[in-house]
Amino acid sequence: MTESTDYTPPKVWAWNKENGGRFAAINRPIAGPTHDKDLPVGKHPFQLYSMGTPNGVKVTVMLEELLAAGHEGAEYDAWLIRIGEGDQFGSGFVAANPNSKIPALVDHSGPEPVRVFESGAILLYLAEKFGAFLPSDYPARAEVLSWLMWQMGSAPFLGGGFGHFYAYAPFKIEYAIDRYAMEVKRQLDVLDRRLGESEYLGGADYSIADIASWPWYGALVSGLVYDAGEFLQVKEYKNVLRWADAIAARPAAKRGRMVNRVMGDPASQLWERHDASDFDTRTQDKVAPVE
Repeated sequence: MTESTDYTPPKVWAWNKENGGRFAAINRPIAGPTHDKDLPVGKHPFQLYSMGTPNGVKVTVMLEELLAAGHEGAEYDAWLIRIGEGDQFGSGFVAANPNSKIPALVDHSGPEPVRVFESGAILLYLAEKFGAFLPSDYPARAEVLSWLMWQMGSAPFLGGGFGHFYAYAPFKIEYAIDRYAMEVKRQLDVLDRRLGESEYLGGADYSIADIASWPWYGALVSGLVYDAGEFLQVKEYKNVLRWADAIAARPAAKRGRMVNRVMGDPASQLWERHDASDFDTRTQDKVAPVE
């Protein structure tokens, strides 16, 4: 490995606004809003403010799966938050999620609105509210929750670690890419071993553990993120590929992956979703809503 001695950390770190490549305009070392902007509110019980990144896809898949399972109370409006343009720093969004990260959900089904942020927390909230995709008995419940928390702890090494340095960093750093590639392959091996003994992560039944993990690891092995399949030799992980294909074939997962999506094939995008019929009509204002 090539050693580099070009950088020595200073005694006190200082923020260089120009450093950070394509994300320099939205990353900052402070929290809070940058501008005043209220969040829109639609007609349904759940108001989702998100974008079709892997973390956003978790929640739209969950909501579509709930609706497909007959839970009419899970109807939702999905509003597009353009994170590249800083929408997540609007005052309304920060009120819904002080961490300024998508997704954020507001439940208007009760007497007072309930905000829920962090994708894993949203999945758990919805699973408990509707009694779906989470076993009620132990040890099955513990197994699902363990894999849900595994995903929450592991995905940052895939996204902010490997994905950033491999695909988005302004210059390539061999040590960083090598370090995170090793970790991602270890994670894929963890998944592959588990899915070699069980159809789904939590056991025989599809659950929020799968819904949380599929948008990240399913997309990775299917070539939908980072274009790193050959680099990571993802075809080695046969059980992960089987699992990823099985979930991708679910109609609700297909719909969920479209919502708030603004990249890729236009046929795969539904920028905002305010009614189930939006998937069928996909008029121009729904695919590309007027600002």
